[in-house]
Amino acid sequence: MESYEKRLRDFLLRGDKIFLPHISIDCVTFGFHDNQLKVLLLKWKDSGPWCLPGGFVKRDESLDDSAKRVLNERTGLENIYLRQFQAFGDPDRMRSKQSFDLIGAATSWVMDRFVTVGYWALVEFSKVTPRPDWLSEDCKWFDIHRVPKLIYDHNSIIIKALEALRISLNDHPVGYNLLPEKFTMPDLQKLYETILDTSLDRRNFQKKMLALDVLERLSERKTGGAHKAPFLYRFDKKKYERAVKQGIKTGF
Repeated sequence: MESYEKRLRDFLLRGDKIFLPHISIDCVTFGFHDNQLKVLLLKWKDSGPWCLPGGFVKRDESLDDSAKRVLNERTGLENIYLRQFQAFGDPDRMRSKQSFDLIGAATSWVMDRFVTVGYWALVEFSKVTPRPDWLSEDCKWFDIHRVPKLIYDHNSIIIKALEALRISLNDHPVGYNLLPEKFTMPDLQKLYETILDTSLDRRNFQKKMLALDVLERLSERKTGGAHKAPFLYRFDKKKYERAVKQGIKTGF
């Protein structure tokens, strides 16, 4: 098997023949678990820093296809719900180069200025098996409120991604990619409250969500609860996808 050192050396020397120079992708992948909004992070090899899953854009692929490839490699999932939200091009965004300097890459193409395109993605936590890439030693979930110090401007990218996600709640439904197939109205409300980081009125929230006409109430109730356990719901996939495509107005 090709050694890590040789693979890294070849990548640094000849990667620009495969990838476009000066442009990269960074993905903020959100999951929901134990009433917490999670974000997926990578840790570089040799006790290096934490960072967002990302990568470079191949010369023969679009930006969206590049983001889908990166996320598939890190999560194992296909057809991930993702949205491009902002480009980050501050001249000083990659000033911290210590990690690459340690491996003698100071003159490599990867040290040139890069503009990165940010994507946020929504995935069902239980379906993801985090996978490090060959440059990383770990890949795992972090509570959105407990994200460590990341490389470059990645902390700022997460903040901007969360802002974009919150704004999107006014225009598109969320939940299909974050909740299990069957859930209660309180489960859905908790998801929205966690994303928005605020409390919502129960009756008003239920009225808004039912008005979207994307939910199907089941005859089942949540098991293991009180006598008047809440009914279970699930998303009507066709109606949900239509609402995502056409947009909504909920006013969160």
